[in-house]
Amino acid sequence: MAALARLFPFLRWPAPTRQSLRADLLAGVTVALVLVPQSMAYAQLAGLPPQYGLYTALAPVLVAGLWGSCAQLATGPVAVVSLLTAAALAPLAAHGSPQYVALAVALAFLVGCIQLALGALRLGFAVNFLSHPVIAGFTSAAAIIIALSQLGKMLGIPMPRSDVFLRDVWAVLEQWRDVHLPTLAFGTGALLAMLLLRRFAPRWPGVLIVVAIATAISAATGFERSTRATVGEIADPEARALVEDYLAAQAHVAALAEERRAKQRELARTEGEAPEARQHAAALRYEIELLGLRIEDRSAENRRRLRLLRQLVFEQARDANGATIFVPAAGAGDRAGSRWRIQSIDADAIRLQGGGEVVGRIPAGLPPLGLPVLDLATVAGLLSAALVISLVGFAEAVSIAKAISARTRERLDPNQELIGQGLANLAGSLTQCFPASGSFSRSAVNFQAGARTGLASAVAAAIVMLTLLFLTPLLYHLPQAVLAAVIMMAVVSLVNFAGIRHAWQVQRHDGLAGVLTFAAALAFAPHLDLAILAGAGLSVLLFLYRTMRPRVTVLELCARAADGRSGALRAADGVVALRYDGQLYFGNVSYFEDTLLELAAHRPGVRTLLVVADGINQIDASGEEAVRRLVERLDENGIGLAFCGLKPQVREVLEATGLAARIGAGNFFADLPQALEALSARVAAARPAD
Repeated sequence: MAALARLFPFLRWPAPTRQSLRADLLAGVTVALVLVPQSMAYAQLAGLPPQYGLYTALAPVLVAGLWGSCAQLATGPVAVVSLLTAAALAPLAAHGSPQYVALAVALAFLVGCIQLALGALRLGFAVNFLSHPVIAGFTSAAAIIIALSQLGKMLGIPMPRSDVFLRDVWAVLEQWRDVHLPTLAFGTGALLAMLLLRRFAPRWPGVLIVVAIATAISAATGFERSTRATVGEIADPEARALVEDYLAAQAHVAALAEERRAKQRELARTEGEAPEARQHAAALRYEIELLGLRIEDRSAENRRRLRLLRQLVFEQARDANGATIFVPAAGAGDRAGSRWRIQSIDADAIRLQGGGEVVGRIPAGLPPLGLPVLDLATVAGLLSAALVISLVGFAEAVSIAKAISARTRERLDPNQELIGQGLANLAGSLTQCFPASGSFSRSAVNFQAGARTGLASAVAAAIVMLTLLFLTPLLYHLPQAVLAAVIMMAVVSLVNFAGIRHAWQVQRHDGLAGVLTFAAALAFAPHLDLAILAGAGLSVLLFLYRTMRPRVTVLELCARAADGRSGALRAADGVVALRYDGQLYFGNVSYFEDTLLELAAHRPGVRTLLVVADGINQIDASGEEAVRRLVERLDENGIGLAFCGLKPQVREVLEATGLAARIGAGNFFADLPQALEALSARVAAARPAD
C-alpha cells in the first residue's frame, strides 16, 4: 500500500465524510464558475481559439488534483503561462492556425516532460534559481504587459504584433480616433461591474455574472455584425493585391508542408536500411530543414500581410451595376453600411467585421485524443521556452501551495507537486491543451470555499466537461472586450511593486535584480523568456559578486597574562589577527590571498597572521591551493599562519591534503581565547629579558 500511495497519492486522501464531500462539491462548483470564463480568456491570451482554454480546464485540472500534494491548488490556464506561450509561438506560426495549435500542444508536452523529470529526480530545488525579487519583477511586468495586450480588444482597434511589444501598444494608441464605442462600453462596463461585485458581494461569482449579463445584452442588441466577401468585392487595388498574395502564399505553404511530410516519411523508411543509405538520409534531413526554413519565411510574410490588412478600414458601397463592394473608408461614395475590417481570410471567402468582436462559435464536444506532433526541429525551437515555462509555472504553483499549506498546516511536497504539474501537462498534450499551471485567484477561491481534497478539482473538471458538451452555444455572443476585462481583473493582483521595494530594503543587490528583471521584461516583450533568463542569470551573478568579497575585519587582540593582568597584543609583538566571514571557493580565493598578503606587507614586524576562521564553513580545491600558496609565500618572509575556530569539515580537507601538517599542528587552535593565550606565551618567550 505504501508503494501504491507513492504512485497514486490520492490513495492517501482521508476517508470521505458527508461534510468533506459537501465542502469539495461546493468548492468545485465555485471554482468552475470562475474557471469557465477565465479559461476562454486565457486561451485567447495564448493566441488560441477559446475552446482550447476549456480543453485546458479539463484533463490538466483533474490530473493535477489527483497527483498534486496541495488539495486546494487549482491548476489550469493561467495568465503568465498563457502570455509566455504566445511569446514563444508567435514567431513560429500565425495565431489560431492549425500549425500554431500543434505547436502549443507540443509545448505542453515538453513542459510536462521537464516538470515530471525534475520531480522524479527530486530536483524541485531548481526553482530556487528564480529568486523572489526576480519572480516579483517578472510577474509585475508580465501583468502590465498582459493588461496592455488587451487594450486593442477593449477599444475595438486591431493590435499589430511585432517583435517590440511597446511599439504595438503605441500603434493602438495612435488609432484612438477609430475607437469602437460599443466595444469600449462593454469592456469598461464589465470592469466596473466586476470591481463593484468584488467590493460589495465578494462571495458571489462576479466573473460569471458579468459574463452572463454581457452575453445576453450582446445577443439582444446585435453587437456582432459580420459578413463575408469575395476577393473581387474588395474595391481597393492594393488591398486586393495583398489578399491575393496572402492566398497564394497560403497555398504555397500548404504545398511545402506536404512536401516536407513526404520527405519525413521517406527518411523514416531510410533510417532502417543498410549503412550505405546514410548519405541519402543526410541529404533528406538537409532538404527537410531547408523546407522548414522556407515554410517559416512564407508564414512570416503572411503574418505581416494579415497585420497590414487588419489595419485597413472599409465601407460598404454599390458599384455601377448595383453590386455590393467594399471601398476604403475615406473614399466611400453611396454608403450602405458602417465601417468594416478584415477579420480573417481563407480560400473560400474574406470575413469582415462590422460591429464588435464576439467569441463566436465554439465547437461542442470533448477534445479529440491524440499524440502531439514532434520532430527534431520543433523540439529545438521550443526547448528553451519550455524550460522557462516549466520553472516559472512551477514557481507560481509552489508559491501558492506554500501559502495555502501554511494556513492549513498540511505538509507540502514540492517534488510531488512537480510530478502533479508534469502529469497534468502531459495529459493536456494528449487532449489538445496548451501549458497549464497553478492559479492564484482560483486557488484562493478553492481555499475560501472550503476544499478538503483534490475531489474539488475533479468536480470543477466535470462542470467544464458539461459546458463543452451542452453549453457552448450559449457563449457565442460573449464580447471579446468582456474577456479582455476578465483578464485585466485577474492580473491586477500580480503587480507586486511592494515586493521589489522590500527586497531593495533587505539587500540592494536583490532589489536591483527585481528592478532590472522588470525593465527587461518590458523591453524584451513579447520575448519574455529572455527576461526571465536574464533575471535568473543576474541573480546568480550578484550572489557570486557578494561572495567574492566577504567581510574581513582586523581585530584588536587582548590576551591575559600569567599574573592575571590583561594586556594588548600589539603589532609590534608580531601578531596580527583578522576575522574572515565566508567560504573559501574559486570565486574569492584571490581576494583572501591578496588581503592577507597586503596585511602582512603593511605591518612591518609581523611574525604571525592569525585567521579567526569560525566563519569559514567550506573550502574547495581552489581554496586549498590558495592557502597552500599563501603558507609558502608567508614562510619565505618568515611569517607564520595560524587558524582558530576552524570547522571540522574544513580541517578534514586540510588534513587529507597534507596542508595541515605543512602549517603545523601548533598553529591550529580551538577558539580565540586559546589562540590568544598560546600566542601571548610565544610573544613573552620571544621577548628579551629586562
